[in-house]
Order: sequence, then structure tokens, then C-alpha cells
Amino acid sequence: MFFFKKRNISDKEFEEQQKMKRGLEKTRTGFFQNILNTLTNCQIDDDLYNDLEEQLILADVGPVCAVRLVDELRDAVEENHLKTGEEALDALRDIICRELTPRYPMELDGRPAVILVIGVNGVGKTTTIAKLARLYKEQGRKVMLAAGDTFRAAASEQLELWADRAGVPLVQAGQGADPAAVIFDAVQSATARGYDMVIADTAGRLHNKKGLMDELGKISRSVKKASPEASLEVLLVLDAITGQNAISQAEEFCRAAGATGVVLTKLDGTPKGGCVLAVHEKLGLPIRFVGVGEQLDDLIFFSATDFSEALLPELPGKGAEA
Repeated sequence: MFFFKKRNISDKEFEEQQKMKRGLEKTRTGFFQNILNTLTNCQIDDDLYNDLEEQLILADVGPVCAVRLVDELRDAVEENHLKTGEEALDALRDIICRELTPRYPMELDGRPAVILVIGVNGVGKTTTIAKLARLYKEQGRKVMLAAGDTFRAAASEQLELWADRAGVPLVQAGQGADPAAVIFDAVQSATARGYDMVIADTAGRLHNKKGLMDELGKISRSVKKASPEASLEVLLVLDAITGQNAISQAEEFCRAAGATGVVLTKLDGTPKGGCVLAVHEKLGLPIRFVGVGEQLDDLIFFSATDFSEALLPELPGKGAEA
């Protein structure tokens, strides 16, 4: 049994903390359990650092990130004169939290705030859009969806079903329509009807990188043309189950599209939740949301604190004293 830090948080924040904890169950009881075991009643020496490095790599953190985390831990141990494995665990948790804390908030102050959702087919893009709509609607925003994936057959119909479930309107056109025109219409419609957020689907694949860059560039220009006061975020959706493979698939896509943040879906379905660190390291983008289940309310804002505490909970005894 492990203990989770108690902080002065609202009921909603506590609920999200518990969702993060449940979503990371496979990871925590898998590879990161080995890390917890290694740091329990251990002696801090070179063997410990080598073991930690190996276990972080097995947890899909990635070799480069694993080496850097262990180097930072070594520095923290020396600088703070840490003696026990429990102290090293606290230090590692803080390093991971600091690493994953976004340096800046999402830009959602525009009128309307526009979120383009990008990603290869099959990562859960459409359901993520519906979950984002529900989440922001719950926060009091008026949300409209735009069916900008006019490339894939039935993409618009699928999004329409999810829009109905989330209780938000959808702007759509037929297959083969110009995606930039669809999103232009949605932003104009949102502005005219007093909606303050547009969440737009985009094609999951195009024939080549230049085509993708051209289309995303055209869409971005159409947003500003429809409303000069609009803000724009581009969220890249990745499947946590595919881990490191997701990164190699997405790197080109990410660069071409000018992504500003990441949504990691299906985090509850993998024992390798360390891929969160690998994604952040490799893509250099903040993690904004994580999917921890199949229900509409199972997409949560990413909290580096909740993630690090769920991944590496306090050891028995210490948490009981808190």
C-alpha cells in the first residue's frame, strides 16, 4: 500500500487526482513498482543509479531522458546531502514534476478560442474532440465543433454522433470539401452566434508532408481571416499504448503542423506510462490533457503534480505522518 500526498484542493481537483491515480494503475504496479522497490531501504550508490536508469528505460521513458533524469537525481543527492532511498524517491518525484510542468498556459483568450486537433488516424482524435467539448462546456464555455477532416469517409458522421452526445453544435460539409473553408465557416458562425470556442477536427493523413503543411497553413490563415481576434492552439493527439512508436510516427506530423501541445490518450491501457516523459522530451511540447478511460468525462487536464505523485507515491510510514 502506498500513500498519496494530501493537499488543500477542491472536490473537482480531488476527483481528477483520483482519475489520474486510477489511470496510472498499470504503470504504477508495473515498471514503476520496480523503481519504488529499488528505492525502498536502499543504499545510494552507483549500482542504484544504474538500476534506476535501466528501469526508467523499461518504463518507456526513453534512453536519453532516463540518463538525464538519473544525472539530475545524482546532482540533487549530492547538493542536498541525501542519505536514504526514501529521500532519493522524493527528489526523483520532484524532478519529474518540474520536468513536466508547462512553462506557459494554453492560449484560449481569443474571440473565439480555436483549438485544431491533429494526429494520425486511429489515435482517438474524434473522441478526444468530443471529450474536450464536454470538458470546456462544463467550464461554462459555449463550444462549437468543426468537421475539418473531409478526407476520411464517414469522419463527419462520426463526429456528428459525438457532438450530439456532448450536446454541442457541429459545422460540417461533404466529403472532399475544403477543410479550411469548413473551419472558416465554423469560426464565422461562432463569432456571429456568441460561441467563444471552436474545436476543429483535421485530416489524419495526407499524401505528403508538403500537403500537410500547406493545408494546416491554409487552415490557420482561415481562422484569422474569419476572426482577427481569434486565438489558435494546435493539439497533437497521441496514443499512449503505442509509446515510443507514437513519437516516431508523430514527429514529422508534429513539425509540419506546428503543434503547440499534446493530448495523450489511453494512458489507462498501458503499463508504460513513462512515455509521457519521452513524448515531452522528444517533441518539446507541453502535455495538456490525458485520456484515462472511455467515458466522455475521462479526459482530464494534465497536472504534473498529480502525475508524479500517482506514479511515485510516498512510501508507507512517511505518508502516514503527513
